[in-house]
Amino acid sequence: MSFPVIGVIGGGQLARMMAPAAEALGVGFHVLAESADSSAAQVAGRVTVGDHTDLAALEAFAAEVDVITFDHEHVPPEHLRALQAAGHAVHPGPDALIHAQDKIVMRRRMDTLGLPNPRWAEITSPADLDRFGAEVGFPVVLKTPRGGYDGHGVRVVSSGAEAEEWLAAHPALLAEEKVDFSRELAVMVARSPMGQTAVWPVVATYQQDGVCKEAVAPAPGLDPELARRITADVLTVAGALGVTGVMAMEMFETPDGYRVNELAMRPHNTGHWTQDGSVTSQFEQHLRAVLDLPLGDPSARTAATAMVNVLGADQEDLYRAYFHVLAHDPQAKVHMYGKSVRPGRKLGHVNVSGDNADSVLARARHAADFIAGTDTNPHPDREDTA
Repeated sequence: MSFPVIGVIGGGQLARMMAPAAEALGVGFHVLAESADSSAAQVAGRVTVGDHTDLAALEAFAAEVDVITFDHEHVPPEHLRALQAAGHAVHPGPDALIHAQDKIVMRRRMDTLGLPNPRWAEITSPADLDRFGAEVGFPVVLKTPRGGYDGHGVRVVSSGAEAEEWLAAHPALLAEEKVDFSRELAVMVARSPMGQTAVWPVVATYQQDGVCKEAVAPAPGLDPELARRITADVLTVAGALGVTGVMAMEMFETPDGYRVNELAMRPHNTGHWTQDGSVTSQFEQHLRAVLDLPLGDPSARTAATAMVNVLGADQEDLYRAYFHVLAHDPQAKVHMYGKSVRPGRKLGHVNVSGDNADSVLARARHAADFIAGTDTNPHPDREDTA
C-alpha cells in the first residue's frame, strides 16, 4: 500500500506547521492555498492556489488527495457535503465542523450535552437584546454566529440600540452574559475515526485585544478535580459531535468550575506549546487522526511549557532581533510563519519548557516581545530555574 496524501484546505500557519509532521510520518502533503506566497505555500511540497469557496476548485483538489482536512473553518458546509457525496474523505466532517463554524449551533449542542454554557440567546431585534440584557444584566457580549475569530465579530454592548447596525447586516446574532471569570483555560483533544482519543493537559491562556497571546501548560494551580472534569467533558464533546482530528475547547474558569467559550475543529493557537512541550504535537496528532492511524502520546515532556505569540508591532526587521533571541536563550524554540509585519498580526510564537512555570513564561515573553520590538531590553534579569 502506498502512503496516502493529505490535502489541507487553507495556506495559513497551521498548515505550515502540519508540513514537518507529514514529512516525518512519510505521507504526502498538498495544500490548497489562497496565494502562492501564503505561509504554508512557502514550505509545502505541493501547492495549488485556489478559492476555498469555489466548489469546482475543491473538487479538483479533492481528486488529487486521499483525505481532506483544514487550516481554517470557513469552507461552506454545503461544499463539504458535496465532496462527501462524491466519495471523498473529509475530516472533520461537516456535521462536526458546523459546531465551530456557527456559534449558535454550538451553544444549542452544549446545552443538549449538559455542558456549562454562559446564559445566551439568539437575537434578531434590538428588543430581543433589551429583554436578554434585563434578564442577565448589561453589559452583554454580542457575537456574529459565523466568521468571527481573534476578536473579530465580537462586541460588548449596553443596550439593544447598539445592535441595530449589526442586525441590519446579520439576520441573527448571539448574545451571551458577560462571564465573571478568573482566567481563561483551553484543552485540546484528538479523536480518530476508529474512536481512539487522546487529551493534552489543560492550559491557562491570556488574550490581548481578542488575540491569544500566551498559553502555559499545564494551567498553574488548576484544581485537579476541575482538570479531570474538563478532560471528561471534552471527551464527551468530541465523541458526541463525531470529531475527527484535533479539537480545542476554550473556557472561562469561574468560582463554580468553568463555562464553555468556543470550539475549534483543527490545530489551535492554545496547542502550539505541544510542538516542543509534549511527546506528540497537535500537528502530528491531527494528521494521525485524520488518517485513522494510532494516536501518539500527548503527555507533557516537562513540568511546564509556555507559549507566547509574536504579535506584529512597529518593528519591520524581525531577523536581527530573532538572531539575538536565539543567542540569548538557546533553549527557546522560535517558530516563525513567513508573514509580513502588520500590527497585531500573528507572526510566530516562542515555546520555552522547564521546571518552573513563572520562569519559562518570563523567558518566552521576552523572546517573543523582543522579536516583535515591544520589549527593547536585550538582557533582562531572569531566574535561571527552568
